[in-house]
Amino acid sequence: MKPTNCDYTGCSVFVYDEQGNRLYDTKVTYHDKKRLRIEIEEPLDNLNAGGECGLLIMTSPTPCEYKGRIIRIGNRKLIAMYDGKESEKREESRYVVRLPAFIESYICDDIIYPLHTPLAVEMINISKNGARLLMPEYALSIGDRFWMCVRINNMYKSIIAEVKNQTPAEAEASEYGCRFLLSGDGGVCNEHERAG
Repeated sequence: MKPTNCDYTGCSVFVYDEQGNRLYDTKVTYHDKKRLRIEIEEPLDNLNAGGECGLLIMTSPTPCEYKGRIIRIGNRKLIAMYDGKESEKREESRYVVRLPAFIESYICDDIIYPLHTPLAVEMINISKNGARLLMPEYALSIGDRFWMCVRINNMYKSIIAEVKNQTPAEAEASEYGCRFLLSGDGGVCNEHERAG
């Protein structure tokens, strides 16, 4: 499905090279909807004019994917977008990221139990419906629900997630596959009550 005709200015965007390696985790600063061009906060030093790239724009409720080509307009480098589509609905359609995050609360029986010390984690990939976290081994169990804050472009996004699977990564850490239940810009979710 092609993405809706919306303004991407201010949206978070991940930029990938032709091999799928993530180059930038940044923000759209300018969007020309008529010519399908965007400008991002980063100077695009890793991409030359005429170079190809991939884009994942974090729009709500569904992220949008584009192919891109770097163009130069005067002193500016822009990305001309084409072949746009809404991000695939398959959960396994994942994108590599490295985002710092922390778990601030556990949720049990729809009651939020804040942690005295937030648990630092790292989001290592993301899809439309969930993410994979790298964190201390045995920190979570399958079925656990928690409130997590993820740092994207120097802002924190609040996410409620549920652990769906666990994969041992190394001796002192594990990877947890999580499904998103709710996301937003902060605040307490109305469907949960905070303990204490």
